[in-house]
Amino acid sequence: MKIKDIILREIFNSRGEPVLEVGIEDSLGHKFIAQNPYGVSRGRNEALVFSYERAKKVLNGGLAREIVKKSFGSVRSFDHLLFNFDGTCQKEKIGGNLALGLSVAFARGLAYERGQVLWELLNEEFFSSRPFRNHPLIFSNLINGGAHANNNLDFQEYMVVVKITGSVRDTVEKLINFYKRLGSLLEKKFKKNGLIIGDEGGYSLEFENNFEPITILESFIEKERLVGKYSIGLDIAASNFYSNGRYSFEGKRISKKDLYNQYVEYFKKSKFLFSIEDPFEERDIQSFKDLASELNDKLTIGDDLTATNPVAILALSKAKVINGVIIKPNQIGTVTESCEAVRVAHENGVRCIISHRSGETEDNFIINLARASGADGVKIGAPIRERLSKFNELIRVYDR
Repeated sequence: MKIKDIILREIFNSRGEPVLEVGIEDSLGHKFIAQNPYGVSRGRNEALVFSYERAKKVLNGGLAREIVKKSFGSVRSFDHLLFNFDGTCQKEKIGGNLALGLSVAFARGLAYERGQVLWELLNEEFFSSRPFRNHPLIFSNLINGGAHANNNLDFQEYMVVVKITGSVRDTVEKLINFYKRLGSLLEKKFKKNGLIIGDEGGYSLEFENNFEPITILESFIEKERLVGKYSIGLDIAASNFYSNGRYSFEGKRISKKDLYNQYVEYFKKSKFLFSIEDPFEERDIQSFKDLASELNDKLTIGDDLTATNPVAILALSKAKVINGVIIKPNQIGTVTESCEAVRVAHENGVRCIISHRSGETEDNFIINLARASGADGVKIGAPIRERLSKFNELIRVYDR
């Protein structure tokens, strides 16, 4: 594929949040676009996020000149140019969001040139030996807390984890109805004058404590007769409420041992809890490992801990620190590195959940990555606003 031009814009989503949009134009004038949000909650080991102004300076400062008028025959060869131009682990020179935008836009262009669907191109280049998994689990964030909300919840996300039964379309439609009916229940119970929606589309209310949303979701799953099809996942994002060796938990400063005991108690009390993501701050490797061993058959998932880094995923999986991992392409910065992270996880028995980034866009690349790689799950957020495009893509690529 020969590249004629690069297009860069800053756009705004329905919540007024900025999004970096990157486009590549081929020699025939076809344009291929990728959108990347700046994100709300980011770990210390992630690729850097550049503003539109800084990304524009990078392009004008030499990166565009390196790309334009050149031909590339694979995603790897294109990404290799980005690696060489930047030369740092965290994309300090070009920014992870600019790099990923270029990488995804190029992959879309190459798929078009070859007459392929995007996931087919990715599977062929990166996962040709990986058998397809029929359906991933859907992790959908229905109650927001932490950095995604303005309420008293310390935990960032309370998700339903949905098994796809029958067609994906039917499953998604039932999830949308579940989300709406849950909103009606919460409005009646807590907020007579309307619901507040958090950053990721989940409901944001004041609860009695951090466990109450779990009990509400449990009882509603039972009421809707979805036992066995719906379970519950938590994204704790503990680094956001950690400082100076203690955690701020329900108005108190507690130790990591106290927090550990809270999690163990939660899993004993709830038969619906399936997974827990980033339960401790990202440098506390031992607490992750102890909890993963304690919970055994449940998923202990790394996100800030692993930052979609193949080297970190390999080391932590071999040490049995995690048995699940979030694959968030924004964290690492290119399609090639994201695919390598998935490959390493699969080869070491770690379950992969391909995830969006906080901040809404209509970009549906992650669904194609999930389909191409045979991912165990997709983490999409609540079925509302721009995120509906990801649910629609899920239907399109799996209901074939």
